Amino acid sequence: MRKHRTIYFNDARHYYLFVFEPPMRLEDAWVPIDEVAGTAVDTFVYGVSRSDGLFYPSKIGLQFGGDRRPFQHAHEWRAWENMQSLIARGLNPLTVLVDRAHEKGMDFFASLRMGGYGGMDPEHALATGGRGFFHPEVRDHQYAVLKELATQYAVEGVELDFAASPGGSHFWLRPEDVSEYTPVMTDFVRKAAEMVRSRPDGPAQIGARVYPTEELNLKTGLDVHTWLREGLVDFVVPMLYIDFVVDANMPVGWLVQAAHEHDISVYGMLQPYSSDESRRFYTADNATAAMVRAAAANFWELGVDGLYTWFLPWPLSEPERSLLTQLGDSTLVQEADKHYVLRRRCDAASEYDYGAFLPLEIPSPAPEKYRQIPFSIADDPANDRMRSIRLRIGVSNLVSADRLEVRLNGTPLATGCCRRAPIRSRDPYAGQLLEFCLEKLRPRKGRNVLEISLRDRPADFEGGIVVEDVELLVEYGTYPTASA
Repeated sequence: MRKHRTIYFNDARHYYLFVFEPPMRLEDAWVPIDEVAGTAVDTFVYGVSRSDGLFYPSKIGLQFGGDRRPFQHAHEWRAWENMQSLIARGLNPLTVLVDRAHEKGMDFFASLRMGGYGGMDPEHALATGGRGFFHPEVRDHQYAVLKELATQYAVEGVELDFAASPGGSHFWLRPEDVSEYTPVMTDFVRKAAEMVRSRPDGPAQIGARVYPTEELNLKTGLDVHTWLREGLVDFVVPMLYIDFVVDANMPVGWLVQAAHEHDISVYGMLQPYSSDESRRFYTADNATAAMVRAAAANFWELGVDGLYTWFLPWPLSEPERSLLTQLGDSTLVQEADKHYVLRRRCDAASEYDYGAFLPLEIPSPAPEKYRQIPFSIADDPANDRMRSIRLRIGVSNLVSADRLEVRLNGTPLATGCCRRAPIRSRDPYAGQLLEFCLEKLRPRKGRNVLEISLRDRPADFEGGIVVEDVELLVEYGTYPTASA
């Protein structure tokens, strides 16, 4: 049965066990729960694993740090000592969080990375030439850990994290084994679902992090359509772990439709960054609240059953808590300022990227050729509370003497309303940031198409241009605007 949820995820490490100095106080142990309590977050998901261990005292798998003492890094030493300081006082680090979540009125799900299984025979791991889930021992091990989490802890359910690969763990199958072993992966999910739903203390739920496109899921051995048709999961969360940049146009409409046909929930993943280190002169910067709201609004338009986020600026303070409150109700973002940022290709993901239209290279002038960049927005331009809409296009190797034509849904944008600025402050010579105030020609609610043509260049200048960024900023006011 579909269920509305607002979910916050903590990976046990970056903003928790890696940070606090041992011995861990209960006040510190409660931080992941307490920092989101009182917002719209009603479900807490805890990442209990990394490829090198589990962040609780498992009787099945390797506890993180159990095989690496003495430690070489402060954060690893803290993680081990923090867990041990609680255990020495008769407290289970995982139970402490589960109980605190329940005290604060939240459901608790334990999330296990499917491609990581510390303590197993290293010859089974893909990283060392093994074949992962091809080996029955690996499947049995991961099933046993899931059973431990579902039956030995008072969790509301477990989450099978397949999307942590690449970037967070290795895959579960070699590419050459995918075709033969896709049914085996489905059997694994089927067996896990039966166990979780028939546990002695009453049925729990099972969810899965999967990839945004059906092609990527099948490429890695995940037959998500069969999972949905057979009702093997209660919810799915589409995402690509290695790309932390928020995507307001994630192509998950197919998944929402397929899941809802079988009364299964889909939760939209709001990644936390606006940029990362993959581009020269850029750092990993957190997305603004307006960027997150834009992605949230588009997810709501697709019909998701709730939103899922993590890694907000830490420690969480009032701006973050306010945002988490807004994300719980779609009406709270309808007339709030939004900043749509079109996603760029994720080079780090390589062949597992789900695609993007940026960066868009235009190698030479071609007057009659228009390159298309589709995008969607959830805002209705006919809303009389909308104060302004601005379109920003970042273009490298562009000079003011170029003849560039930009069209929105087939209609040219007037060049007279274009403001120009350097594309970046670090290298202002690299290109230009074009800003159009869309007063008379506005985008449509839903799907839009931006078209760009390089019509001509100055004499003795034959190089091409690259459309690097496309952004849309929507601002609302208290009163109706005159232009509306």
